[in-house]
Amino acid sequence: MKTYAVIFDLDGVLTDTAEFHFIAWQAIANNLGIEFNQEDNEQLKGVDRENSLRYIIDKGDVVISDTQFNDLLAEKNNHYLTLINDINPSHLFSGVLPCFAALKMANIKIGLASASKNAHLVINKLGIEPLFDFIGDAAAVAHSKPAPDIFLAVAEGLGVAPENCIGVEDAVAGISAIKSAEMLAVGIGDALVLTQAELVFPSMSEFDLGKVLTMSAT
Repeated sequence: MKTYAVIFDLDGVLTDTAEFHFIAWQAIANNLGIEFNQEDNEQLKGVDRENSLRYIIDKGDVVISDTQFNDLLAEKNNHYLTLINDINPSHLFSGVLPCFAALKMANIKIGLASASKNAHLVINKLGIEPLFDFIGDAAAVAHSKPAPDIFLAVAEGLGVAPENCIGVEDAVAGISAIKSAEMLAVGIGDALVLTQAELVFPSMSEFDLGKVLTMSAT
């Protein structure tokens, strides 16, 4: 396999906004009288906004109207946007910029495949938006992760065949999406959790591009 593109998830891979999502979702759950803890928040890793809310509603076994559902989505997003207002380049994980620089040197394209509809805003605040060759729009795909749609859309946007792409994710749902897209899957996090990934690094600071490219060539 010749690698022409590496496609990254955002939350948990390039920066950590999970705590902000947790605070915003917990506020929604509390207002509905539903307990929402860190373990629940882990279940929502890589899951889009609509399905995250469905998870909370199902957990509490509550019934709400479509109007209430949409109002809660907007309320959560507005709370989240307030929380991330102060994100800046210092919130970028260590190792990301050297990795991107190495990819540019190797003439390998860089894509973003995030389930977040706020991805453009976050990467702009992080100061890395110009480094991407293509940014996937989660709102434009039919099915969210673990479906492969977002990774396939980014590959198409980059003009690279899926089999020549590597996906980088920190969530089980994301790794499943990469595998379904028939790309090489690289995990960031716990190897005991991200068992479907071909390679797993504890963090981006330990991401070894040489090892990844060697793996992709075998």
